[in-house]
Amino acid sequence: MIKIPKTKEFSPAQIIVMFYVVAVFVSVCLLSLPITVKSGVEWSFLNILFTAVSAVSVTGLSVVNVADTFSIPGVFILLFILQFGGIGIMTLGTFFWLLIGKKIGLKERRLIGTDQNQFHLSGLVNLMKQILVLILLIEFVGAIILGTYFLNYFPTWQEAYLQGLFASVSATTNAGFDITGNSLIPFAQDYFVQMINIILLTLGAIGFPVLIEVKNFIKNSKSNHSFRFSLYTKLTTITFFALMAFGTIVILLFEANHYFADKSWHESFFYALFQSSTTRNGGLATMDVSLFTYPTLLVLCFLMFIGASPSSVGGGIRTTTFAVILLLIFSFAKGRKHVKVFGREIHEDDIRKSVVVSFLAFIICFIGIVILSVTENFSLMQIVFEASSAFGTTGLSMGITPELSSIGKIVIIALMFIGRIGILSFIFIFHGDEKNDLNYQYPTERIIVG
Repeated sequence: MIKIPKTKEFSPAQIIVMFYVVAVFVSVCLLSLPITVKSGVEWSFLNILFTAVSAVSVTGLSVVNVADTFSIPGVFILLFILQFGGIGIMTLGTFFWLLIGKKIGLKERRLIGTDQNQFHLSGLVNLMKQILVLILLIEFVGAIILGTYFLNYFPTWQEAYLQGLFASVSATTNAGFDITGNSLIPFAQDYFVQMINIILLTLGAIGFPVLIEVKNFIKNSKSNHSFRFSLYTKLTTITFFALMAFGTIVILLFEANHYFADKSWHESFFYALFQSSTTRNGGLATMDVSLFTYPTLLVLCFLMFIGASPSSVGGGIRTTTFAVILLLIFSFAKGRKHVKVFGREIHEDDIRKSVVVSFLAFIICFIGIVILSVTENFSLMQIVFEASSAFGTTGLSMGITPELSSIGKIVIIALMFIGRIGILSFIFIFHGDEKNDLNYQYPTERIIVG
């Protein structure tokens, strides 16, 4: 007789995944409402499911044109889903629990800690409050700035501020959806709009704990109190901006005699800067990325695979994972047994997790690429780009998303979902919590490697 496990028997990671599945189900129901789409528009269940997963995972890959498909109520429904997916299940869940006066106990704190990759259970409720306030404040300021500026572009103030609101939420949550119909291509020469979007993309992807520590640093500096940034903040911030600079420089070099050949220096710089920034999980674009050469596209795939920082709105293997792998290689090459940085030694568990996450992510993407290569009639570069974008929950595309077969869409849906919940949560779906095997040990034996 098959035993059905009770809720209390599920691990926090399994419950989090179930919450995201429920979020997708609710999103499908909302997107299926007749008021969501414009009159005369029909779309299949698979396209609705694809859009729902893309919105919940704040990826931005879309099989339909949002501007041509969604009605005004549909735009607000999509905004709600993006907000829900971007801020996170447990952040909004904590807000709901506080509203109804529910006591947030150990079980709830474990869920929050799992969702936000936190090691300690103390202070989690306050963390959720700060995340919610910060994100909503950033989105509000962004919406006011962009909405007011868009008065120069759109005929009515209602349309201008709707565009500003959607653009702000989409950028801050790194969702990549747009209601212009052409992403940010209409603003390819407007550097103000681009810089505001880059700032919003960065604030959403750099990690919520980083934003909170910066806020505390500013607060303490005014009161002349000392403040020390955590190793996480130092490592993820340096890695994040180093990758952004790396992407910008490489794009400029690779495209100097190609796409940028007839562009001025400032056009080339902003094209490169924005495309490098949006690979951090933004998905917005100021140009057709398929016009780039293969070396540049491979670099973009690499950046999308890494993704954003942990405890942010983004996916991928995350910046700290990539940083730890680099530090591990450097330490091994130097003959060191421990990985040290900024006067601290990185915990062995974090090193092990980084290796597992990176390798498993590569395997998952590889399997997805192989399946897509069999089912889709596109070039290998287009398939690799699409798979990297889906796993990194980035949303950039070479234009093949609407033309994917049913199997292709299912593969991309799976990659987007895994990219959003994270590799560790995906692993723990199958065996629950981490096990402690220190009760016994086998004899140690060396093997030949390398």
